Amino acid sequence: MPAVADILIPLALDTAYSYAVPPGLTLVPGDIVQVPLGPRETIGVVWGLDARASGGNLRPVTGKVDAPRLSEPLRKLVDWLARYTLAPKGSALAMALRLPDEAAQREAPRIGVRAAGRPPSRQTPARGKVMAVVTDGGVRGKSALAREAGVSLSVVDGLIDDGALETVALVPEPVALPPDPDFPRVPLSDAQSAAAHALSAAFDAFPRPIPDRPETSRDEERGGSAVEAAKATGDGGGAVPASGPGGTILLEGVTGSGKTEVYFEAVAECVRRGGQALVLMPEIALTAQFLDRFKARFGVRPATWHSGIGGKRRERIRAGVAAGEIAVVVGARSALFLPFARLGLVVVDEEHESAYKQEDGVHYHARDMAVVRGRLEGCPVVLASATPSIESLVNAQIGRYRHVSLPARFGGRSLPRIAAIDMRLDKPERGRFLSPPMVNAVTATLAEGDQALLFLNRRGYAPLTLCRACGHRYQCRNCSTWLVEHRFRRALVCHQCGYAERKPEACTECGAFDHLTPCGPGVERIAEEVAELFPERRVVVLSSDFPGGAERLRQELETVAAGECDIVIGTQLVAKGHNFPHLTLVGVLDADIGLTSGDPRAAERTFQLLQQVTGRAGRGERPGRALVQTYQPDHPVIAALLSGDAERFYEEEIASREAAGLPPFGRLAALIVSSEEREKAEAHGQALARVADPPPGLAVLGPAEAPLALVRGRWRFRLLVKAERGIDVQSYLRDWLARGPKPRGNLKVAIDVDPQSFL
Repeated sequence: MPAVADILIPLALDTAYSYAVPPGLTLVPGDIVQVPLGPRETIGVVWGLDARASGGNLRPVTGKVDAPRLSEPLRKLVDWLARYTLAPKGSALAMALRLPDEAAQREAPRIGVRAAGRPPSRQTPARGKVMAVVTDGGVRGKSALAREAGVSLSVVDGLIDDGALETVALVPEPVALPPDPDFPRVPLSDAQSAAAHALSAAFDAFPRPIPDRPETSRDEERGGSAVEAAKATGDGGGAVPASGPGGTILLEGVTGSGKTEVYFEAVAECVRRGGQALVLMPEIALTAQFLDRFKARFGVRPATWHSGIGGKRRERIRAGVAAGEIAVVVGARSALFLPFARLGLVVVDEEHESAYKQEDGVHYHARDMAVVRGRLEGCPVVLASATPSIESLVNAQIGRYRHVSLPARFGGRSLPRIAAIDMRLDKPERGRFLSPPMVNAVTATLAEGDQALLFLNRRGYAPLTLCRACGHRYQCRNCSTWLVEHRFRRALVCHQCGYAERKPEACTECGAFDHLTPCGPGVERIAEEVAELFPERRVVVLSSDFPGGAERLRQELETVAAGECDIVIGTQLVAKGHNFPHLTLVGVLDADIGLTSGDPRAAERTFQLLQQVTGRAGRGERPGRALVQTYQPDHPVIAALLSGDAERFYEEEIASREAAGLPPFGRLAALIVSSEEREKAEAHGQALARVADPPPGLAVLGPAEAPLALVRGRWRFRLLVKAERGIDVQSYLRDWLARGPKPRGNLKVAIDVDPQSFL
């Protein structure tokens, strides 16, 4: 029996600690155990066992925790993620390890009531209604019984006290009922059927049902290296390991082509074969419409996983996933680390979305890690998008991914006609932001009984507030960003750290009254202008930071989909996969946002966003159109959008990336040095640069002050590593940091391999 266990602890530690296995305790890799760490007890995971070693003077494992074991593929994912991102292995483990919450385990039982077999001692009309309902012998919850009988809850309680009703414990409601893969559904088009067949055929490359996998030995667990991890990434533009036949599929389809219904068929095939499916979404808290579509296809809703799910339900989902009882999970990026027992399919919806990149803690991209987990689990991965990322598209072009395309909308519907409004010629009235052609288009659309969407990717009322008397600009106390006015909240808000202050009546710098001026528009200011232009029309504003949270947004989205409003004003929230059948006009109010930034992905992201939002138009029975207000109608991004020639845009953007050696044709990594003192951050960055000693094919740029130099009270300097595709960047970074000065005090160095944000 092994005498020593290597235990990985979910803290910012990069090595497993050795503990003695006490007599009588049987452990296998993946078990969750309790161990002493310094003066306290903590939990960890058995990462390896050594039968040859002696426990000696090692501290013993305290005991085994009653929690789902981490499977071999999930442990390998943790190892892989830590090697690739240079994060401490314990930090990577923390995302996959969640112990059962004692409060959740003590979840109060559900209580139902039924007839006790004897009449009430005192009869009243209300009591008579209740007794008439329970004559069928059924068991109901107290509230449900009161509603059904049309009485107050106190009447039911009185009958229980009287002995006419008795209480019984109800079986807990399942987190998610089993989906029916053969539930009656709307027939697919020929193109959808062909695409669905291609996705379902991918399962033939993998054995099903998924067998239990043998546990690896301690030596095998330690066998992976950074070089192997770098080789597995393949293209250097994202963590993309080599896949077997049909391993990863890029499902590309124009907006409204029915991609969701296609990958639903892959989910159905996975369920038929006894596997579990995971569908990742960028905005899981806003997917009520998606869940309704899932229920229409499978007869039930799936389990959902995101930050809004409460502790008790989270524990039940984890337990159900680990036991194989939950067949389908729809979740945010953190769902990627759930302990699936038989993971048979991973779908990444809207795979191009930047929301899949985690920008704090362990810097990972969920799309890329989904591909890694699919390879480790031996299951297909589907990446779905109307506007694929450059990385995924190149992987499809070189044959690393299979490419399945849906070039036309479902039902023969046409794509919206898109035209530009040149703001140099058609200027809005002074103090307004809607051009005359846009106002006329909205008026005509409303007259026809249709809906119009006005899109502006800027939250709040105005992005900047200044004093006309002294020129003072209101800036965040913790960040180098301007405070955004939110008139609905009567506050000035920082969109970086969340700092907020009440908008003052007078300038805090010079004391002048009535001289504070909002500069530029946000969605709230557009809503104010629309209310003046169309006072009789119902307007809905959709923005992620509006009061009411996800529940209010869900209700508002349902209102829009039902056609119960006339004008929708929204940020990028409205561009993500929503189906508004009554919407025939989309107006983009500032198409040039983002085109002038120094981000190498600026053109790609702007094109994707505009293509997605204009695709909301004309998805119902009536054709749609889109108008784009721009000062740069000849810009390549705007020209590609207007022409509808997405292929040409991608060709030019890919050629530009290749010429510049940028991902996916080269590799990038960022080091962000931060401190509460600007001088310390800059000095440490310069000290790192002096010992960089880059090899041929690799360059180190910087340090340079980050565009957002101050965030949450910390000054930031960036160093950027730019390397040729075949260079092992991770090994270089480890060596560089080992030679460089060590961070001390409040100074921190964060590593971001494959950065998505350059702010």
